[in-house]
Amino acid sequence: MSVSLHQLKDRFAGSVVELLLDAAIASPNRCALVCDAKEIDYRTYAHASLGLAAELLGHRPVKGRIGTIISNSIDACVAHFAVMAAGAQLLPMNPAYTVRELAYQLEDADLDLVLADAVLQPVMQPLLSGLGIPAIWVGHEGRCLADTPFADVSTLPGISAGSLGILQYTGGTSGKPKGVNLTHASLRANVEQREAVLPTREDEERILCAMPLFHSYGMAMGLYLSARCRGTLVILPAYRREALLEAIETHAITIFPGSPTIYIGLLDHPKVTTTNWHSVKTCYSGASALPVEVLNRWRSIVGVPIYEGYGQTEAGPVLAYNGPQGPIKAGSVGRALPDTEIEIVDVETGRLAMPQGTPGEIRARGPQIMQGYRNLPLETSEALREGWLYTGDVGVLDEDGYLYIQDRKKDLIIVGGYNVYPREIEEVLLLHQEVIEAAVIAEADSYRGQSLHAFVVLRRNGTCQAEELLEHCARNLAKYKLPARISFIDAMPKTSVGKTDKKALRPAFEPAAARNDI
Repeated sequence: MSVSLHQLKDRFAGSVVELLLDAAIASPNRCALVCDAKEIDYRTYAHASLGLAAELLGHRPVKGRIGTIISNSIDACVAHFAVMAAGAQLLPMNPAYTVRELAYQLEDADLDLVLADAVLQPVMQPLLSGLGIPAIWVGHEGRCLADTPFADVSTLPGISAGSLGILQYTGGTSGKPKGVNLTHASLRANVEQREAVLPTREDEERILCAMPLFHSYGMAMGLYLSARCRGTLVILPAYRREALLEAIETHAITIFPGSPTIYIGLLDHPKVTTTNWHSVKTCYSGASALPVEVLNRWRSIVGVPIYEGYGQTEAGPVLAYNGPQGPIKAGSVGRALPDTEIEIVDVETGRLAMPQGTPGEIRARGPQIMQGYRNLPLETSEALREGWLYTGDVGVLDEDGYLYIQDRKKDLIIVGGYNVYPREIEEVLLLHQEVIEAAVIAEADSYRGQSLHAFVVLRRNGTCQAEELLEHCARNLAKYKLPARISFIDAMPKTSVGKTDKKALRPAFEPAAARNDI
């Protein structure tokens, strides 16, 4: 090995990779990652990540983008830092996506290489071969990335803080995902902004990762947070309530980042009151709005408050958080992070600042904001105006600067913390030969926050049943995008200009019942 971690550190200054190197230098023997029965320390974590980075350079990345399709695991963490350390832009993708959903991202991103779960090889290989994208297969029956040797890493080019670090796809009202370009500097800035509001204890934290690591929330509040404080990240391969409650006790978890769906599900589990929560000092919530009654019930049972935040992928991802420095206002997502400005402006033009307490569109600016959308200049110019990110969300600020989210300007539905855009589901429904019209709306769901209700008009003499349509959707959509209900109607209500009138669909139907699965 020709260079040491100390010698490499300067090459990654101002990036999240530097956090991993700092942890490996300061606490090399501290347990860094735990998943199932396996664990690795920070020295192994950094060596494997940098060794894999050097190997990735051998694939001669020309376009500078490498994708990962890896489920929650130690492999996912090593791959994440390795791609960045190789100087490539990372595209993390959802392993639960169908081939149809992955195809768009793979084509739009124009990747050099993909690292993917070996279990996906039978269905993914034809797609990757057709696109000319080579793959490294990892996990069970594939490579264990944590075993990658440090070897000769002197060829690693280092990272410019202003270069692109992440390409994260988020939903779009056009029905197609939008690739969000985030720089290394914006990702690192957001880590430090969060640390200022939600301080951690170095070498002491044990963080439970129940959120998917390909998601911006899982990356921010799991992967980067643990490296920043030299903590132990305890990874759940998949969210299961029994496994989560067991992990809280077994691993003496101190920080628990969750989502409203997770908190609601746990509060409905009989073991939540018998679980020993004594080690837990801090709980976070993000991804979607947290009902006030859930916050209150959680504190009464667990004895620890939930600090709720707000952001989006385009904001790197966090803009505001309730923190221990100030009062927790129920129903609020807190105040703007340091070096972040949040304003409420009129929804029509986005130029007129609204008076305190008056709702309007939320716009924000700060060092964590994206550079723009990949290959979408028009959408970029609409979202980024005069240095401001226009979030598309509607909210109000109170006299103390606390932000309250009221509505969504965009046609967006959040199901269990995941962004779902109705048009995508509608387009899949219309692929069925018997469907001539389809409309999807949001319904209140006491478990997921919102669920999807699809209204369908069949062709004359159509005999299709709801079960058949659900099977059709399941072949083309991830599980969380599947409609919770499908209603057949004779004709789709229309506005005076002939557009589907979704408002007319809502009054005749009751909210969906609570569900305990995920």
